Amino acid sequence: MQKPVTVAIVGLGGRGKDTYAPMALSRPDLMKIVAIADIVPEKVDEVARLYGVPRERCFDSAEALLREPRLADVLFVCTQDRQHVGHAIPALQKGYHLLLEKPISPVLSECQRVLAEAKKADRQVVVCHVLRYTPFFQKIKAVLDAGRIGEVVSVMALENVVYWHQAHSFVRGNWRREEDTSPMILQKSCHDLDILLWLLGDRCARVSSFGSLRHFRPEMAPAGAAERCRDCSARDGCPYDAYKIYLTNEETGVLAGHTGWPADIVAMHPNEARIRAALEDGPYGRCVYHCDNDVVDHQVVNLELEHGQTVSFTMCAFTKTGGRTLKIMGTHGDIRADMHENTIDVEPFDAPSEHVEVRTLAEDLSGHAGGDIRMVEEYLEMLASGGRPSGTLSTLEASVESHLAALAAEESRKHGGRAVEIAPLRGL
Repeated sequence: MQKPVTVAIVGLGGRGKDTYAPMALSRPDLMKIVAIADIVPEKVDEVARLYGVPRERCFDSAEALLREPRLADVLFVCTQDRQHVGHAIPALQKGYHLLLEKPISPVLSECQRVLAEAKKADRQVVVCHVLRYTPFFQKIKAVLDAGRIGEVVSVMALENVVYWHQAHSFVRGNWRREEDTSPMILQKSCHDLDILLWLLGDRCARVSSFGSLRHFRPEMAPAGAAERCRDCSARDGCPYDAYKIYLTNEETGVLAGHTGWPADIVAMHPNEARIRAALEDGPYGRCVYHCDNDVVDHQVVNLELEHGQTVSFTMCAFTKTGGRTLKIMGTHGDIRADMHENTIDVEPFDAPSEHVEVRTLAEDLSGHAGGDIRMVEEYLEMLASGGRPSGTLSTLEASVESHLAALAAEESRKHGGRAVEIAPLRGL
């Protein structure tokens, strides 16, 4: 019987603490947490208690953990966007394999540096593009690879961010400022660019893009809006009211029984009293029209791939429901797919159509539509067996391709939508 893979986690937020760590309980045969680090002592204490991590293996920062000799087989890097490279490179140099949260970095040269260090250290680095592991996209990939709609010619794709998600993460939350994190098209939608390139099995040749921060600005505030929701006379008519989102909203509010994400980002172990206290003076109680955010709330990206396929991708905050929707058009048929509804319709031109209810493909669709746990399981099983990454795991090389497309799109957006060629960037 093989021993479990030993894991150290830096960054005990929604991904490190709440998504990945619990696998040590559900799959103790596969994963054992032996070291942790976070700047919030309460999170360190809780994770140490739950998973039996010795006090001497608990650290108050990733840097402190990385000053020690290698403590585990693999390091889960779940810190903030612009910290990833600073934690990944010393970890590789110490001999850790890496499960690396996306994005690698908003700076292309840093992405290339991590790739070079991984090759030098001969370590397995997988970036968390978890959509590849969802039953939804696995089914679409199987249909495409079987040639059931012929050769793909064009794709229309939409990421429905959801109005409250935009307010929570990208207006009030940690990913609101490009300087502190990364551009929206990279931090949020490199998932989408990765999955599109993976589905089509090709690389991007050129990109153009348009978009802006249109709505979440002071001049768009309704009459009577205050700096904080607690003082606002316009709350009744505002869907972005923090007290609605975190207390009474049927999908997100603790009074409706939702004590996971996003409420658990606002307060640990959220209940009504803790949420109200956090909204009084904390960042999540600010008016969405009076924050210091600067990332876009809508963006359109046009891609031409190296073999001539075209892709139109839209990311938009202003939707009531989430998930991705796609229309994939091939020479012998097309596919319509809706991730929110969990349906896929395969429509060959000269054969019967197939309607797929994705819920029948898997019992568990939690965690990015079922992708989170499946990705981590395959990665750890690969390490345990000494194997190599499958075509599904997003290696650094594959992830850099999605980052190239995202960074080129942002370059285009900031320069009036002019087309940006990828090849010169790839040659860095």
